[in-house]
Amino acid sequence: MAEQRTVRAGVGARAAQIDEGLRAHMNKIYGLMSVGLLVTAGVAWAFGTAEPLQALLRDPVTLSPNILGWIVMFLPLVMVFAFGAAINRLSAAGAQLFFYVFAAVMGMSISWIFMAFTGVSIAQTFLITAIAFAGLSLWGYTTKKDISGWGSFLIMGLIGLILASIVNIFLGSPAIHFAISALGVLIFAGLTAYDTQKLKNDYIQHAHAMDSEWLAKSAIMGALNLYLDFINLFMFLLQFLGNRE
Repeated sequence: MAEQRTVRAGVGARAAQIDEGLRAHMNKIYGLMSVGLLVTAGVAWAFGTAEPLQALLRDPVTLSPNILGWIVMFLPLVMVFAFGAAINRLSAAGAQLFFYVFAAVMGMSISWIFMAFTGVSIAQTFLITAIAFAGLSLWGYTTKKDISGWGSFLIMGLIGLILASIVNIFLGSPAIHFAISALGVLIFAGLTAYDTQKLKNDYIQHAHAMDSEWLAKSAIMGALNLYLDFINLFMFLLQFLGNRE
C-alpha cells in the first residue's frame, strides 16, 4: 500500500509538473504572438498613414500596387514556407528574429487597409477579432473533443482559398470576393481552435523529453501559426465589418 501511494504521488507530481509547464509554454506562445501583432500593427499604421511610405508600395489614389507592392504582397507567403523549411537549421534566437521580421513584412503587406477603411472600423474589427480569437482558442484548449480530424479538411480549404484569392486578383469578381471572405472566416475560425489543441497535445507528447531547444522553437512555430490565424481572421472580417474611406 505504501508503495502504491508513493507511485500515485509520483504520478500526480509529474502530471502537475507537466500541467504547469504546459501553461508556461502556452503563455510564451501567446506572448510571442502578441508581440508579433504589435509589430505588424505598428508597421501597417506607419506605411498606411505616411504618404512617402505609401508611395513606396502603392498608388495613393487607386491603391494599385507597384512592383515593390506586388513583391511585398506575396513575400509573407514565401517567408512562411521558407521558415517551415529552415526552422530545424535555425537557433531559437534566429527563429524568433525571423518571426519578428516576418511580422514587419506582413505589416507592410496589409498597410493598404489604412487607406481603404476608416480607422474606427479597423479598431472595432480588431477588437471583435480579438474576442472571437480568444473564445475559439480557449475552446480548442479546454474541449475534451478530439478535433484533430479537422486538420486535413481545413488545410484543403486553405489551399483552395489561396488559389481562389490569387485568381480573383486578376478577375476582380465581387461575388467571388464575397465567397472567399465568408469561407475565410469559417476556415480560420476552425484553424484557431484546431491549432490551439494541436499545440497543447504536441507539448504533452514531448513533455517527457523536456528538450529546451525544441520547446523554444515549438513556441515560436506555435506563435506563428496562431498569429496567421488571427491576422487572416481579422482581414476577412474586415471585408464585412470595415467602413470604406
